[in-house]
Amino acid sequence: MIYAKITGWGKCIPPATLTNDDISQVVDTTDEWISTRTGIKARRVSHVSTAELATVASKHALACAGLDGKEIDLVLLATCTPSTMVANTASLVQKNIGAEGAAACDTNAACSGFLYALQNATAQIQAGMIKRAVVVAAERMTWYVNWSKRDSAVLFGDGAGAVILEASDEPCGLLSTKTGCDSTDRKILHIENYGTDLSRYEPPGPSELLFEGREIFKRAVKGMSDACDDVLNHAQLSLRDIDVLIPHQANLRIIQAIQQRLDIDDNKVMVNIDKYGNTSAATIAIALCEAVEQGIIKPNDNIMSAAFGAGLTWAASYIKWGERVTPINISDATLPATDKTGLELISGSVNACQ
Repeated sequence: MIYAKITGWGKCIPPATLTNDDISQVVDTTDEWISTRTGIKARRVSHVSTAELATVASKHALACAGLDGKEIDLVLLATCTPSTMVANTASLVQKNIGAEGAAACDTNAACSGFLYALQNATAQIQAGMIKRAVVVAAERMTWYVNWSKRDSAVLFGDGAGAVILEASDEPCGLLSTKTGCDSTDRKILHIENYGTDLSRYEPPGPSELLFEGREIFKRAVKGMSDACDDVLNHAQLSLRDIDVLIPHQANLRIIQAIQQRLDIDDNKVMVNIDKYGNTSAATIAIALCEAVEQGIIKPNDNIMSAAFGAGLTWAASYIKWGERVTPINISDATLPATDKTGLELISGSVNACQ
């Protein structure tokens, strides 16, 4: 039996912070209103492209695994905010990390994207098609935000996270997964004025993310909880066997509702939404990296992860961690410096929305 072991992990967090108090200067809201409803205190705003975020995260993951880009067979990028559609953004990441000749592909399952991509790469390794893969999730969600709409403007942030998968005979990595999509109500979460359904001869309106919060809340809690149950049954595990829960970081209330439904203790749940907001596909990848860095994930831990996103996609995964929880090497890859604050970076978009 071939397994896809996670041997490297890395993240890229843009330096510019946008706090709730900052947002209150451009949106009719307060820190209390945002934090009590979402659990978010701040988020990051990127001054660079999605590809650059993905590149830095991937370089950190490669160093962590002790690998060179030339040893990679596949670069799989999960994103709904690609730098370019054609050519795909993964091809630029492949070039930047020196993964010459590796397959490169973008995948879009919105907030479920990282788990979808993890499933895809794992299956290719298990089938013997490839030996090593970079699975990276990167988003620049603030690019889509309409700063005149309080309910959505406060939610999103930018960032990237990556893992390295390697073929192994050790029973670890992604061992059970369940992915799906409830497309009957896909309209409750979408980005309008984007894609080839539009007339190419008429100027579109602004591309912005629209959603129905209450409906999404109900479907997210049920979809992720049911998917977790399916994964546990398939893996023949109980909730007592789970050491760490890493849920999609969309809303603290959703995380708490899932935690309560699954009856998992606080000390087993990874939460970082307060620092970064909702970074869509990147949330689980970033949270996974930080869970290792903070010692929440320990050698041989059983990890459950779940996500829900536009489409309406959903996913849950059982990951068995290996022995190593420290990097083999440390990369010096970093983003170019910026002297702008988060508020300054969004000022152009804010003016356009007024």
